[in-house]
Amino acid sequence: MRMRYTFELFREYLGNYIKTKLTYRADFWVEVVSDLMFSLMNLIFIFIVFQHTPSLGDWSEAEVVFVYGYFMIAQGVFSCFTNLWNFGDRYIIKGEMDRVLTRPAHSLAQVMLENVDPPSLIGSLVGLGIMGAAWAKLGLTFNWYDPIVLIVMVIGSVLIYTGLYTTLAAISFYSDSPTGIIPLMYNIQSYGRYPIQIYNKGIRFLLTWVLPFAFVGVYPASFFLERHADRTMAWLTPVVGLIVGAIGLIVWNRGVKRYRGAGS
Repeated sequence: MRMRYTFELFREYLGNYIKTKLTYRADFWVEVVSDLMFSLMNLIFIFIVFQHTPSLGDWSEAEVVFVYGYFMIAQGVFSCFTNLWNFGDRYIIKGEMDRVLTRPAHSLAQVMLENVDPPSLIGSLVGLGIMGAAWAKLGLTFNWYDPIVLIVMVIGSVLIYTGLYTTLAAISFYSDSPTGIIPLMYNIQSYGRYPIQIYNKGIRFLLTWVLPFAFVGVYPASFFLERHADRTMAWLTPVVGLIVGAIGLIVWNRGVKRYRGAGS
């Protein structure tokens, strides 16, 4: 019943979002174009790198672009549903968390729904197109189960994103001063755009087992590749996603219990 109630809330919030954007259509398209330009610049950077080297480690240009395409899919879905960038400032410092806690829906679901950002899904569609173009260039075999596996992998990657950023947002319950951790984390996640094998052992360990951004890029994408296929690590993606997502929810719930209001 609670899950059904949350989905009904999502429909209502999405309806309000659409009404708002229909009123300010220019803002909507500016946001879409800016997101696409940012993604395009990252793709151009990959092409520039391969103008100076035939391979990155033993990864070809098409393989790196393939991983980047997958990364865009997962990041777009995450950015749409888990927009927690300004949580501390808006909900803790300005006191909006008090309003959230007076309502019956789970506090995290409310915060996520209030900040839903559908234009980010356009980045996912672009990523899917990039992945498809690289797929064709690499001549990869297409199996009937590949779309199902892709959906499972993306869900796992999104859960990893959500768990990590929920944990960081929950730090605001313990300290209402800006920590600068989320911008730092955003920069670290960029390493997930590229094959983890090009980094040294320390960074590979960090991106696999501490801040598992390798599971939002190269590991799940490797399931579909041939030369760099790593099915074991790929199938760990949904497992790691469930673990990291659960940790984020636990930290959030404990933070909410500790919260005493904006004036305390």
